[in-house]
Amino acid sequence: MSDLVARVAAGRLSQLADHLRIVMVGGPRQAGKTTLMKGYLADGGGGSYRTLDNADTLRASRDDPAAFAEYGDSPRIIDEVQLGGDDLIRAIKVAVDADPRPGRFVLSGSSRFLTIPTLSESLAGRMAFVDLWPLSMRERTGASEDFLTRAFASPSALLDNSTWTREQYLECVVAGGYPEAVSIPPGVARHAWFDGYLQTVINRDISNFASITHGDAAARLLGLVAARAGSIAVLSDLAQSVELARETTKNYLSYLDMVYLTTSLPAWSTNLTARLLKTPKLYPTDSGLAAHLLGVGASELAEPGHPALGPLMETFVATELLKARSYSETRTSAFHLRSTDQNEVDFVLEGPAGKIVAIELKASSSPGPRALKGLRWLRERLGERLHAGILLHLGTEAASRGDGIYSMPLSVLWGHRQLR
Repeated sequence: MSDLVARVAAGRLSQLADHLRIVMVGGPRQAGKTTLMKGYLADGGGGSYRTLDNADTLRASRDDPAAFAEYGDSPRIIDEVQLGGDDLIRAIKVAVDADPRPGRFVLSGSSRFLTIPTLSESLAGRMAFVDLWPLSMRERTGASEDFLTRAFASPSALLDNSTWTREQYLECVVAGGYPEAVSIPPGVARHAWFDGYLQTVINRDISNFASITHGDAAARLLGLVAARAGSIAVLSDLAQSVELARETTKNYLSYLDMVYLTTSLPAWSTNLTARLLKTPKLYPTDSGLAAHLLGVGASELAEPGHPALGPLMETFVATELLKARSYSETRTSAFHLRSTDQNEVDFVLEGPAGKIVAIELKASSSPGPRALKGLRWLRERLGERLHAGILLHLGTEAASRGDGIYSMPLSVLWGHRQLR
């Protein structure tokens, strides 16, 4: 399926490589980075490709990093570059300083490049980043809409009804976005894929930069993040639940973040008169992986009141917004908001000139007036600064609720297009 789906990031990669010496494509393993870079190589009609996942190539990069960095036609594409270590990064820096033409290197990594201690040499001023996450619903449906740009420009223009059903939403939630995983029907084979994926990432990728003695605990910790997605992340509670020391749990959480398996949503800090909680929320970066860890499929989630429905739906929306922010023409920052008196908004997006688009999610086909409580509370405090308050739901009808607050089907995030 990955060969058939056009990636929005391809355009950004080409644009950045036209102007900068190094472009770094970062994202979780199996998100499609190799396919993206090989496509860029083919479209450009020249260049060279090497992957450090190949043992011989990796050995060559470590034996003589300077020669390795200088070898091959530009653009020199190096996949999983973090495996080459600090010496290779220094050699690449020397190479681009000696010849500062744009488009010299396109690198990829399945760990957060500048946060790994052994890769301490910064390439600031020489490198730009492209985030490649698992497939977004915009990519899976072939939609062209930039939801964030439209929401900040004219939210009322998004008031279209949808043909999506609750069952379709749940099937997409449990499939996630990894290109290979979504091509596998639900069942034993897809579970086996996710099991192998977790084993590779935890036992191989994390082990490349950290000592991890409790691999099973790391997987259980990720499962706990999945089960509590949308809740405030309290480190002591997580440590107690996985039976690890607090410091060990903190380290393991940082490792999961380094390999793009989790993402955090910071608390919004503003001058509201209400007291706001400052603790971030944590989410897995793929709802399909989260559903696998929780052992649920679409049929189980269809049961009224299933405890995993809320966390998985919020993970799905959080990751769709994460992907949308990576390719949107409108630059935004994302937060959550919760006050000490229990008023909350799931997602607070801050855009140009301090404009706010607030998003609340309800895993219901017909949410009642109480579902708007958090958005109306925020409207009272922000006034016109709140550009739009949007309630996303699993129904089919869109409506204005007055005072710049709207209810919309969840599929508005991808222009209501159906899967191809």
